[in-house]
Amino acid sequence: MKKGVLLNSDVSAVISRLGHTDQITICDAGLPIPAAAQRIDLALTQGIPTFLQVVEAVTQEMQVESALLAEEIVKQNPLLHEALLIQLGQLGQLQGNTISIGYISHSDFKVKTEHSRAVIRSGECSPYANVILCSGVTF
Repeated sequence: MKKGVLLNSDVSAVISRLGHTDQITICDAGLPIPAAAQRIDLALTQGIPTFLQVVEAVTQEMQVESALLAEEIVKQNPLLHEALLIQLGQLGQLQGNTISIGYISHSDFKVKTEHSRAVIRSGECSPYANVILCSGVTF
């Protein structure tokens, strides 16, 4: 049996195949997922699992270089935005790097998800709870 943090075989497999600059998206329950993207649906019911829980689990095994958010999260979901920034800041400290954060419009964000290796859907039901994580290297 796997000894690491992630028990979900689909999520674990995607992370193990990431190369430098590859991207994955973690999203809320409402983000449209492109038909061509690998869809990993973790949503059980509203709020389970939360967006931040999924980000936490994924980033325990993924080296993150940068993150991309919809600019609308700043005003439409400020508490989640702040919590995510704190979580990414702590992750950067653990990894020994600074994770750069970028913002684009939500419509551009949806287009950008088409380039993700996978889109991981949480049960989050709050606005703009989405992030594209860009893979870094551990050396």
